[in-house]
Formats: sequence, structure tokens, C-alpha cells
Amino acid sequence: MKGDVVEIRRGGPADLGALLGMLDGAVAWLSASGRTGQWGSEPWSADEQRSARMADRVREDVVWVAEVDGAPAGVLTHSHQAPEYVPEADEPELYVRVLVTSRAFTGRGVGTALLDHARGQARAQGVGLVRVDCYAGGDGRLVRYYERNGFERVREFSVRDWPGQLLADRVTPGPSATAADR
Repeated sequence: MKGDVVEIRRGGPADLGALLGMLDGAVAWLSASGRTGQWGSEPWSADEQRSARMADRVREDVVWVAEVDGAPAGVLTHSHQAPEYVPEADEPELYVRVLVTSRAFTGRGVGTALLDHARGQARAQGVGLVRVDCYAGGDGRLVRYYERNGFERVREFSVRDWPGQLLADRVTPGPSATAADR
């Protein structure tokens, strides 16, 4: 429910199971809604290539886990390098690579809390640009979600007929953080 306290902790490889479970839940929900264009209809955990990609994310990226009452409610990973399918930024950036919320906590501000946390990380690291990409097909609901969370459209792209949207948000950088905060 609104008003839940969302605690955010540093995550890592031990959180892969929770991340895959959230992705599986999202696929099941999207599929039940007839919206299979984003991630198809098969669970992420059943696909070796997708599971391996998420294992790479929790090993290579900075991982943040949102919890509500001690239960994993969402996961965000970020890096300072954009994926190969979008143009590189011409300045330092924090790139949100993964953002997913558990279906049990949808509508409770978990995704927004994680995005706000990422912005805080960028500020602390002296970085003024936060970028993210998402599925731009269907009804455009996901693009609008990021816009409601302060991001602006930068450019559309396509990866093997998967329509994507690159979005960005400007933050005011603060003093640089230590390497442990990154």
C-alpha cells in the first residue's frame, strides 16, 4: 500500500534468484494481459541465455534491492557504460540497465524509489546524466512510466524488431563519492 517504507540495500549475485523471480512474474502478468511484445511469454528463468544475461548484470553492474518489510520488492542495476545498442553519451553517465518490481509490490512506489536512489548515486558520484532504455511498443505505457518519473525521450531505436526508447534525466551533480559507493 502507499506509504510503505521502502528500504534500499546494496545487492549482488546472491540476488539473482529474486531478480529472475520478479522478471518471471512480470512476463506472466504481461502475457496474461496479451502484452507479449516486450519480453515474450516464456519465463526468464527458463531461458538459459536470458538467465545468463541477468547473472552478468548482478555480477558486473551495481545492484540495488528495494525491500518492503524485509521482502525483496524491486531490483535496479546500473553501470557507467551504455549497452551497445544505444549511442554512447558524450559525458559521464549512470545507465540504468535493469529495473523491475515484484508484482506483489506494484503501485507501491518501489520503482520510483529505486530511480530516485539511482539519481542520488549519480549526484554523489559527480555525474549529471542518468539514462535508461525501455520497450517502446504496445500502448507506450512503459515509456510514459519513465516520463512520469522525470525522464525525457532522447531517441527511438530497434533491436531485432524490438522497438526501444532511450530516455534521459539531468541531475545536479554533487561532490564525488568514494569507490565503495559506486
